[in-house]
Amino acid sequence: MTTHHGRFWRMSRLRELELDRPRLLAIVNMTPDSFYAGSRATDPRAALALAKTAVDAGADGLDIGGESTRPGAIRVEESVQLDRIIPVIRMIRAESGSFGQIPISVDTTLPGVARLALEFGADAINDVSGATEQPEAMLALAAKLGAGLILMHRYCEPERDAYSDRYTREYSDTDIHEHQYQDVTTDVREVLVDRAMAAEAAGVSRESILLDPGLGFGKTVEQNLALVRTTNDFVATGYPVLSAASRKSFVGRVSVPQASQTIPEDRLAGSLAFSVMHLAAGARVFRVHDVAAQREALLAAWAIMERAD
Repeated sequence: MTTHHGRFWRMSRLRELELDRPRLLAIVNMTPDSFYAGSRATDPRAALALAKTAVDAGADGLDIGGESTRPGAIRVEESVQLDRIIPVIRMIRAESGSFGQIPISVDTTLPGVARLALEFGADAINDVSGATEQPEAMLALAAKLGAGLILMHRYCEPERDAYSDRYTREYSDTDIHEHQYQDVTTDVREVLVDRAMAAEAAGVSRESILLDPGLGFGKTVEQNLALVRTTNDFVATGYPVLSAASRKSFVGRVSVPQASQTIPEDRLAGSLAFSVMHLAAGARVFRVHDVAAQREALLAAWAIMERAD
């Protein structure tokens, strides 16, 4: 497999992210039920304010979603997602200066939502299904419009999943089980490479593809740790890697081990540690809630890494 080492991520025909340092996508959720309240906006004006705060803090792009993908979340139909996100994208693109040109990815698994979002000014598609829900339509859309494409691995749909720190080891019809990977890194990498090759076969440019191992999606705490440790196996495929550990349950399990369960608000320090370690392991794009803190931690780590070279 030819490797280009992921020196940049082409988000659209207009915008790309140079991966000459860690890059941050700020999470903006137009949802009432996303797991972390700090990422939620109740109306377009609130979302615009959240986006401006993130960009002022150093975000390199925005990831806007109209459907929660947390474990147990209820699916949201296309029309509702569009009602939530399109006004936000339009308001951002109507702004003057650099803020109005900020790169935007849209977090959706529905081609109809992605198409209109792209038409109104979004650049890339963040598909947490790895473009498996409507593969032909989603991949054809990304190819036709030259959109960036984040392909994430998940074991099952959010409504069938559970938080990583709540899996049981019993495999039954009623309990959330510890998912049976032969080897989590090998299995996840093979799925993502397969999806990336399908995208390229559909006409998506290789430089437009970003791989996300799907931390927290159908993986136990230990499996998430393993995926971070073995990030170089994903980097070796030649595609850049997205890190998305921010405030997830497995972060709390290992950073606050004395707690039987943590809440998202207690997981910032652990999230920073995961991002720094994921950067050292090879991830270059980070989908985060706390832009200012993440940026400072990642830039400090990057300075150490550069000086080591």
